[in-house]
Amino acid sequence: MHKITMLGTGLIGMFYTMTLHGLRSRDQVQVVYSRTAERAQKFAADWNIPHYTTDMDAAINDPDTDVVVVGLPNNLHERAILAAAQAGKAILCTKPLARTAAEALRILRAVEKAAVFHGYLEDLVYTPKTLKAIKSVQNGALGKVLWARSRETHPGPHSDWFWDKEQSGGGAIIDMGCHCIEISRSFIGKAVKPLEVMCWADTQVHPIEAEDSAVGLVRYASGAIGQFEVSWTFRGGMDLRDEVSGTEGTIWLNHWLRTGFDLFTSVGEGGYVAEKAEGTTGWMFPVGDENGALGYVEMFADMLNALDSGKKPVEDFYDGYVVNTIMDAALLSAKTKQWQPVILEDWRGDAESNTDGVLRDYDDQHYLIKEEKMPDGRVKLILKEKAGGKVVQKVV
Repeated sequence: MHKITMLGTGLIGMFYTMTLHGLRSRDQVQVVYSRTAERAQKFAADWNIPHYTTDMDAAINDPDTDVVVVGLPNNLHERAILAAAQAGKAILCTKPLARTAAEALRILRAVEKAAVFHGYLEDLVYTPKTLKAIKSVQNGALGKVLWARSRETHPGPHSDWFWDKEQSGGGAIIDMGCHCIEISRSFIGKAVKPLEVMCWADTQVHPIEAEDSAVGLVRYASGAIGQFEVSWTFRGGMDLRDEVSGTEGTIWLNHWLRTGFDLFTSVGEGGYVAEKAEGTTGWMFPVGDENGALGYVEMFADMLNALDSGKKPVEDFYDGYVVNTIMDAALLSAKTKQWQPVILEDWRGDAESNTDGVLRDYDDQHYLIKEEKMPDGRVKLILKEKAGGKVVQKVV
């Protein structure tokens, strides 16, 4: 059984606590910290948490807790994590790990120096659909992964600090691009090095300093491309979709707007519909189990099981650091309008690049480019000569 200190009483703190306390879990939040006493007291009462405080250091150093969960605004992550590492606590931190790669690297070095358990709470990598899809890719169902696209768009975040560039570190890229980048990494392979990024970003709607929309391409050493699409201007709820293409197959995932639960009402639903839902009348798409659909259940199970067994979780602070380096490159590319290299001061994956195409023999003289069945039942082959490289076709 783990006794947990929860730092933060916002939406993410609520989802985390709801998940940890769900299904009669043996792991319980014992201390909650908020920057305001009123919110701390209410949160503790709502979730039956014995102790609450507005003193972050006291919450972290509580002698009865062994795990610290960081669900705070981005500008407070480093301070909280360094204090928790010094206290010798296991640390779980929400996404993004930090506002910049430099900040993330300091965090990573601090937890590794302290030799404490660390887990990166990237929930969208843990959705049941995503876990199943990743396993299919790892089993070879798609062959060589060529392209992974991840999209998250909605009308904008709930809390004021997200919209403040100093506190958040950026706009939609920092808020949601971190999800999309890590999802693509999980499909392409986290041992494959990200090389460079091309990104468009703009502030299309909101009167803020940071970007509210962005599209980016990340080129990997394998030749694969990771594509992210993020926006705080999308109307109609939250759109979470992923696509993966390989030499032997394709995966399409729709996590939110098309859940298999469609509801029409002319009078109103009379309650909560789903995160980022914009209305309570007309056609709506409720989610039966948000914690499960968003990956929180599997995520905390992986984190706490790994902690118990002394193993590395699927996502740790090194993953968060890599994501931050890619986001740094994306933000710079958006300014320069050019490809920007991903600066990884600490790379722990594969050293070799592999950008060659997949060569499949047809016979001793030819590679097979494509095979297709024609309307008359015959088969057309597009072939490449091994000797001269000439492309030819053959009908059999």
